[in-house]
Amino acid sequence: MNATPRGAAGADEDPIFDVAADFISRHDFDRPTLVVDGARVAMQFDALSAGLGAARIHYAVKANSASKIIRTLKAKGARFFAASQGEIQLCLNEGVPGADITFGNTVKRPREIAFAHDCGIDLFAADAEAELVKIAANAPGARVYLRVMVENLDSNMPPSRKFGCGPAAVPGLLSFARAVGLHPVGLAFHVGGQTRKPVSWIPALDLVAELWHAACAAGHNMTVLNIGGGFPAAYGDAVDGPQAYAAAVAEAVFARFGPVDYLMAEPGRCLVAEAGHIAAEVLLISRKSADDLHRWVYLDIGRFSGLAETEDGAVRYQFATGHGGMSESGPCVLAGPSCDTADVLYEQRPVQLPLALREGDKIVIRNSGAYTSSYSSAGFNGFPPLDVIVL
Repeated sequence: MNATPRGAAGADEDPIFDVAADFISRHDFDRPTLVVDGARVAMQFDALSAGLGAARIHYAVKANSASKIIRTLKAKGARFFAASQGEIQLCLNEGVPGADITFGNTVKRPREIAFAHDCGIDLFAADAEAELVKIAANAPGARVYLRVMVENLDSNMPPSRKFGCGPAAVPGLLSFARAVGLHPVGLAFHVGGQTRKPVSWIPALDLVAELWHAACAAGHNMTVLNIGGGFPAAYGDAVDGPQAYAAAVAEAVFARFGPVDYLMAEPGRCLVAEAGHIAAEVLLISRKSADDLHRWVYLDIGRFSGLAETEDGAVRYQFATGHGGMSESGPCVLAGPSCDTADVLYEQRPVQLPLALREGDKIVIRNSGAYTSSYSSAGFNGFPPLDVIVL
């Protein structure tokens, strides 16, 4: 990446009072670049931690795996949720002890389980007998927690049936884990990405609490409760701040479970999304016909180079330009630069952009620090993956 300093933002630009946006306003970029304010990540961690109280935060590395972010959160006392050997190695490279990492993916290669165990990781997720067999063979005597399948229709990205066992399978899997020499220590669930209201956690908490107390009554030593992620970021819709939101969730957890020896959460999005913005460029503006009601705005970044979460409007990013908030605007369909017909953003619900927008203009994709660089493809169509600068 080549970031070239330039003059201060013009007086007609929208006021943006954060470090990452200020950096973008003072530099030019020769390719799409995500700029993240590391201090903002630390601030988000502090707020979330204050709200969660006794819960330990295991940062979901998949949200943004930049080394400086891992170092920043390690310094704040975070632990980490890794989904692969590669993510485990990223954490180890930054000095994170294996004991502070959980292998939270329920689908793992045997050799990755052995690698993790050799590195000191002692807490693994599972949701099936076959996975428990693999863990027992490659991490004998390890602690395991079972991920339970829950529903949450209020989430922007509801949990699918890919992860988690059915509630009725929990008692048998706990007994099976013990039978193969593992230590079943708890339960986990995930309410789904971008769950905007704390009250939406209640059905999942009620379900998992019933399973938890039944397991305790059956003689299982339940010590670990993993409430997963789902804590929201601000993408335009109003959401509670991280401290207030987390406090409401923590209160609901305590009311159903009481004190838990090791209460853990696995946030990613809410820690890094609002800390970062993408500097992009307008490549082309056109209409498909003279009577077309909206413009097509082609950017140098699209679905295959970082904006995967725009699919089905799951995440609706906000855009800032240098044309000021008072400029007359009109509806636009956004599209990426690749030669792929699926590389279209928000066609069903066009975004409003200034009529004065022109080819070559910079456009800033706000609050895009999560799941952009990590989703960026390795040069699809020959376009480079998203650059990342962590300040």
